[in-house]
Amino acid sequence: MRAARQAAPLEGRDALLLDLDGVVYQGPGAIPYAVQSIVRAGESVRVGYITNNASRTDEQVAAHLRELGLPVRAADIVTSPQAAVRVLATLVDPGSRILVVGGDGLVVELEAAGFVVTRSADDSPAAVIQGFAPHVGWEHLAEASFALHTGIPWVATNTDWTIPVARGVAPGNGTLVSAVHLAVGRLPVFAGKPETAIFEVASERFGAQNPLVVGDRLDTDILGGKRAGMATAIVLTGIDRAKQVLAAPPTMQPDFIIGDLRELFEPYPAVEHVVDAEGARTVTVGKAVVRMRGHVVRVVKPGKSDLDLLRAAAAAIYASGLQIYGLDVDERLMALAVSS
Repeated sequence: MRAARQAAPLEGRDALLLDLDGVVYQGPGAIPYAVQSIVRAGESVRVGYITNNASRTDEQVAAHLRELGLPVRAADIVTSPQAAVRVLATLVDPGSRILVVGGDGLVVELEAAGFVVTRSADDSPAAVIQGFAPHVGWEHLAEASFALHTGIPWVATNTDWTIPVARGVAPGNGTLVSAVHLAVGRLPVFAGKPETAIFEVASERFGAQNPLVVGDRLDTDILGGKRAGMATAIVLTGIDRAKQVLAAPPTMQPDFIIGDLRELFEPYPAVEHVVDAEGARTVTVGKAVVRMRGHVVRVVKPGKSDLDLLRAAAAAIYASGLQIYGLDVDERLMALAVSS
């Protein structure tokens, strides 16, 4: 059955909710075409930014974005510390003393909510709150461990195992949380992506009823957006690329696959599925054709666009309901290096 050509991913939306690292910038510099595309989007929809990075305040993030040429206010930034403090407030009494593992992003939000900040387990904190900051080291993790052995609540901003930086991929907050987890034998309550709390904050702040979430990570941006009932688009400028997109389980399968943010405004290509009498499925996107028979996925025609080839392969695999580890996938698909 041939599907009608779809509208552009941004068409009909009332808000665009963007991840930052790997979507808008990588390190200090903007990702190609991101700034121009976001400025254009802002002419028709409310643009908000959702970040799991807990090391900076919303104003610091906004200042960085303004340096890149974007018209941004602090109120346009939804941070994982904001969501974490919201969760924390349900676990401890107002004005409690909280041990912080992290940077200014957490401290500012805690103090704004009336909590008292400490860095020492000797101050008998009522809870521990943990988020990423470049300076976090063994001493900070040890203080969290000392405090958590008393059984107090533990809230973490996010589970990101890695973060993209100018020099490559580095350990993220999830890695640091894991170190504490191994020391104390329990896990924290998480507030940032992929949990719904951060998306709830964004929906309320921007009055969004039909937003589009755009991110570079399936396990945070796409999973979180889907959990929150929002449309999602994976952009291939950050952490996850073709191999990860093809392997996405149903909870992380995006509505749209785009190479860069310019494609938010372009009609999304039709996806044609044809299933023969033997149950083999042929999927066509543009000039790219992929066939899946049983557990075998093969390229029939590569077409002229690696992105359309990836879309066709993903559509075939997603429709099968099978997981990637049980499939024989054409090596050309797994090695696709889709570039913007």
